[in-house]
Amino acid sequence: MARATAEAIVAGGGSVAILDLASSDGEAVAAEIGNGTTFHASDVTDFEGIETVLGAAVDQLGGLDAVVNTAGGGVARRTLSKDGPHPLDEFRHVIDLNLVSSFNINRLAAAAMSENEPNDDGERGVMINTASIAAFEGQIGQVAYTAAKAGIAGMCLTMARDLGSLGIRVNAIAPSLFATGITKGIPDEFADALTKDAAFPKRLGKPEEYARLAVAIIENPMLNGGCIRLDAGQRFAPR
Repeated sequence: MARATAEAIVAGGGSVAILDLASSDGEAVAAEIGNGTTFHASDVTDFEGIETVLGAAVDQLGGLDAVVNTAGGGVARRTLSKDGPHPLDEFRHVIDLNLVSSFNINRLAAAAMSENEPNDDGERGVMINTASIAAFEGQIGQVAYTAAKAGIAGMCLTMARDLGSLGIRVNAIAPSLFATGITKGIPDEFADALTKDAAFPKRLGKPEEYARLAVAIIENPMLNGGCIRLDAGQRFAPR
């Protein structure tokens, strides 16, 4: 989803900096996208280190107008299982990876955007975080992931209100199951089972569909303070 969004922004004439783990294919992706796209090795859970990396990226871009956070992940663990209570360190890691890292990027990005000259509409920037429909209908074993994504959805309006006087907008996208990461390339019968509860279309989402919404949010100044479901009308069942 991050790659598709970067490609869409560059195709629209924008400049992009990609922040990802050193072990990722971010450097190769930046080279493939071209048009000045840069890669900056970073770990979003290194809360102090990411400040330095983001600062370098903003300097190289010559400013920051939009940020899209897509980093995340979870564990399959019930609150209480036959192995005992949910390990607290695993819960904290999921919260750090999804929620705390997003807030950290937001606060740092807001500081950079506040230095921008406002456009004719008074806007200085827009931030997009990635929640999940699990924020609203978390499945069995998703308690940590649900808590993290619900936090992302929940902070949209408050942060938008915090930053409204500066002309900075805040939104989140809550996708259902998309053909990315571990779900990319799974057999059709498994994909059909995973999306059977969708209204239409009954398939995995495509990264470019996430990107289209991200770009629409960036371009539409009336989109602010909300978490937008991108889910084909799907509602997760308990399992």
